[in-house]
Amino acid sequence: MDEKHWLDYLTGIGSIATPVLVLALTAVGWRLRRKLERRIELEDKLRDDRINIYNQILEPFIMLLMTDAAWQYDKQNKGKNKNDIAVSKMLSFEYRKQGFKLSLIGSDQVVIAYNDLMQYFYTQGDSLGNSEESLKIIMSLLGKFLLQIRRSMGNDMTQLNHWQMLEWFMVDARKWH
Repeated sequence: MDEKHWLDYLTGIGSIATPVLVLALTAVGWRLRRKLERRIELEDKLRDDRINIYNQILEPFIMLLMTDAAWQYDKQNKGKNKNDIAVSKMLSFEYRKQGFKLSLIGSDQVVIAYNDLMQYFYTQGDSLGNSEESLKIIMSLLGKFLLQIRRSMGNDMTQLNHWQMLEWFMVDARKWH
């Protein structure tokens, strides 16, 4: 008789605990789902901002790496020195502002790669790109920056390396690596 009494208590506890446990698990599941949805929404909102900032940050580098013939092909650029324009863009208040925005919304890896690139520019000063070794370092750092941008935009499983990120716009890119 004591055994039946004990089973009655266990059955009673189980009938109360089951709905409570189901309710608790449902609440946890809903909370995790909402957190995941919020993260996806935030990433979608940031994606457009990131693309805009990445484009503005990369613009001077694109200018620097253009051939003179391609630069002069655009009628607006006739007689203008692309290197002077690119450097003046990099020194502008607007560019600094975009760099600040990049540091706020770029992924950690993008910010680190950008920092490495800019630190190299700062340490080189006027002698920037005067030697083949300096140019190789710049290209390597730029390739790493581009690769991190690619990863931050959703291609985190990319098989490309930083040199392959540069090959599409450099005729002699393969001689550098």
